[in-house]
This record gives sequence, C-alpha cells and structure tokens, in this order.
Amino acid sequence: MIKTGYGAWVRAFESERERRAAVGDPDWGRGARLPDELVRSIQKFQVGEDGDGSALRGKADLAGDPVYSEAVRLFVAEEQNHARMLRLLLEAGGAGTLEGHWSDAAFVRVRRLLGLRVELLVLMIAEVVALGYYGALRDGAGDALVREVAGRILADEERHVPFHCLRLQEGLAVLPRPARRAVTAGWRGLLACAATLVAVDHGPALRACGVGRGAFVARTLRSSAWMARAMSGGPVPAPAEAGARA
Repeated sequence: MIKTGYGAWVRAFESERERRAAVGDPDWGRGARLPDELVRSIQKFQVGEDGDGSALRGKADLAGDPVYSEAVRLFVAEEQNHARMLRLLLEAGGAGTLEGHWSDAAFVRVRRLLGLRVELLVLMIAEVVALGYYGALRDGAGDALVREVAGRILADEERHVPFHCLRLQEGLAVLPRPARRAVTAGWRGLLACAATLVAVDHGPALRACGVGRGAFVARTLRSSAWMARAMSGGPVPAPAEAGARA
C-alpha cells in the first residue's frame, strides 16, 4: 500500500499538460537537417519512448493508491508524447521510424520480470540515461528543431526522475539501511553498464553533438548520485523544484 500523497504530482502533470496544449507543437514545417548518425540514434530512442505502459500501469493499480495510479497514467502519456514528437522530428528530416530494436525489447523484458519496485528501478536507468542523451542533443545538435524537441523532452524527464525517486524511496524504506545502500549501489552499477552501452551504440550521434563516449558515461554517473541518496531516504525535490534540481 502506498502511503505518500501524490496529489501534488498529479497537479504538476496536469499543469504541464495544460501548458503544453497552450504552447502547441514545434513548427514541424520548417524541416530538420538530420545527419545519418543522428537519424539512427533518434530512431532507437523513439522506439524506447513508444509504448502503452500497460505493465507499469497495472502494477501501479495493484499498489492500491488511485492517486498514484493517476500520476503514473499522466507520466505514461508524457512518454507517449515524446515518442510522437520524435516521430514527427524524424519525418521533418525525411526519415522514418523503426518497428523495434533489440535493446528496447531486452529492457522491457527485464522491467516486467517482477513487481513495481523492480520495474521502477529498471525504468529509472532509462530515465537517467535519457537525461544525458537529450541534454547532449539540446546543447550540441546542429539543427534548431532537434534542439527544441530535445529541450522539451529533457524538461519532462527532469520532472519524471524525482517522481520515481519518491516512490522508490517508499518502496525501499521497508529494508534495513545497509540493504538500501546495497540496492542503490547495485542500481548505479547497472546504470554504468547501460550508459556505457548507450555511449557505444550512440557514439557517433553524441560526438556530432560535442560529447565523447567517456564524458557521457561520467556525466550520467555524476547525475545519479543525488538520486541514489533520495531512494535511500534522502530529500526528494517537490514537483515545483524537480526541473531545477535534475
């Protein structure tokens, strides 16, 4: 049973949905210049963002808090919007999407093995890697439309991470402190492996944005330090603070 109130997160997701509707989409009609290495990279991330979130939503429902379940549904809707924007970005650059990718399929299978806690721990790896990836595109891509889309997605991901940290903090609170530290240390170890795989697979795209493979992995690990502390019982940014902290 979930004990933490998630009403503030529901309101934050709803407020962002309203803001997004008022601002509207980027100007897809201006087109995008996408080098081949960026096309291949964005296609893979688009597959990762695209999904119905049914497993996560089902586990959230089983946790017994309808407010948390609603927050999860709003989170899934934002992820689906990311997939939509990446698809339209690829179309603006004259490219299509992939039917699937082995890395995403493997990730999904691992996420669905056990309960909500494991699902979120694995999902958090993808979210933290995404922070570094979309940050690289926002700051270093040569095309203005790519930078705009990446910036919008990054702002969402910066809110998602504290949201998941809060639930994981509660889920891990039943464990003794040494066990919590072991879990978060193991999580950071798996994150390092995932960041390395992404750095190798997406290396050409990252280099095109001015980020080397080693720098990408190092930045990803540095960014995860406060998250591990939060999951173990440390402070978690409130919804209004989430973007600034991440």
